[in-house]
Formats: sequence, structure tokens, C-alpha cells
Amino acid sequence: MYELIVIDVGGTTIKFGVFHHGKLFKFGSVPTPAKLADFYEVLTKKVKTLQQKYPIQGVALSVPGAVNKKTGVIEGVSAVPYIHDFAIKAEFEKRFGLPVSLENDANCAALAEAKSGAGKDQQSLAVLVIGTGVGGAFVLNKKIWHGAHLVGGEFGYLLATEELTLSMAASPVSMAKRYFEKTGSKVTGKEVFALAKQGDVDAKKEVELCISSLAKAIYELQYSLDPELFVLGGAISNNPDLIPLLEQKLTQLLAKVQIAKVRPRLALCTYREDANLLGAAFDFEQTNRGE
Repeated sequence: MYELIVIDVGGTTIKFGVFHHGKLFKFGSVPTPAKLADFYEVLTKKVKTLQQKYPIQGVALSVPGAVNKKTGVIEGVSAVPYIHDFAIKAEFEKRFGLPVSLENDANCAALAEAKSGAGKDQQSLAVLVIGTGVGGAFVLNKKIWHGAHLVGGEFGYLLATEELTLSMAASPVSMAKRYFEKTGSKVTGKEVFALAKQGDVDAKKEVELCISSLAKAIYELQYSLDPELFVLGGAISNNPDLIPLLEQKLTQLLAKVQIAKVRPRLALCTYREDANLLGAAFDFEQTNRGE
């Protein structure tokens, strides 16, 4: 096991921890700076402080965006625009004086589940993180499948309807936005589910769109990638009705395609707020073992 500083960079906050003797110790969070220079200053100061307390061997970061593991560049776009499109890994290593690993945040969460969470007994799993959008990752033989263009596991791009991607159809944020447009009532995605249970017609339509879109995506991923397990995360995974609703919809789908004999297996994420930090540590270990 490596002794690591682990960092989870988000659009709002940056979380810090130390992976020491195979365990995660959290060291708080700070607001994400608005400028790159301040970002470097905050991270470098924290790394130097933690180095004085632990025998640190490297720094593992979970970041938004599409991480190119070959170039050390974070491609794509995210809520932290200044970290993209230059050799940031090399810059970190120069400032920290330590080996550095970078991986996408959803991929880190998936690695945590694959290593010691809901998918620890499986070699392949699809992880869907359902929040502001639908993020995800595909794990094969305990490793992230990045794909030829770094879009492996970007399940939110799948088309739910002719007009809507899976992110648009199934995100609780999008559900709440459409409900507001129809009714003028500002609610959360969680409240849309509650209103649907109370019989609210507009809420029931939104829940139906969400669940049917997720179930269809899971069915199609089962019959294309064929993972052993689907792991569901994000705020919506706290809803006790999520799995029963998806199971019911999958039963309906499988009844329509009678040759389809494999039923997708569903599970909820084991890790919540710690998933990205843990996954970053596991990614560092894989990277430095040359896997």
C-alpha cells in the first residue's frame, strides 16, 4: 500500500485526505478557488503540510473532465475550466515534488466500488452516478475502460428519447426544472418523487420518464457491454423506491423481448462522499504498478 495524499477537486469544494496503511483519513475541504494561481497555492500548501505528518509517497487526484492518462492532460470541459487542456499532471509533480496520478471523478467512484464496495466480488460493472446529470464508468477486470476517445462510461450521452439524452431525462435536477416549467412550483427532484407518490399527475409523468429512461439504458448496456452488475449512485440512490421502481420497469421490458434471458443485477453504491478520495488512491496504485 502506498502512503498517499488524496484530493477530490469539485466545482464547489476541494476535499483532502491521506490514504495511510490502507485506510482513508479525511482532512477537511476548502472552497474551489476561482483562479489557477490560487488553486495551485491551496493544493501545494496542503500537500506540504501533510508531508510533515505522514511519509507521503505520492499525490492522487480525482478531477472533473476527461483525463488523458498518456499525456497528463485533462480534456473536455467542467465546472473548473482552468484545469483543462495543458499538461497539468507534470505541473503538479513539479510543484509537489512527488509522483502524481489523475483520474476522472466518476471513474474514481467506480474504482472504489470495484475495489472494496458494491462490486468487490465482480470483475465487470457499470456504475451510473445520477445527480446534476448522469455520469458513469465501466469497469472491466477491476480497471476503468476509458474507450478510444475517453468517452467510455459516459452513459449520460445515451439517447433516452429523440429529444433527450439520459442525463436530460433522468437527472433529478432536470426533472425538477421540467416540473417547474409545467406547474410554476419550485421543487427538488426528491420532492418530485414524493409528489408522484401522492398522485400528482405532472410529477408522475416526470418519475415515469426518469425510471423508464434509466431502465432502458440499463437493459441496452446489459445487452451490449454485459456487465455482471450495475451500481447506482448519486443523490437519487438515497431514495428507497429507486431499485423497486427500476426492477418493475425492467420486468416490463424483458417481457416485451422474450429472447432476453439475462436480467440486469442492480445494487446501490457502498461509498458516498468518500468514494472519489478512495478511488483516487486505488487509481494511483494501478498507475504505478503499470496496470
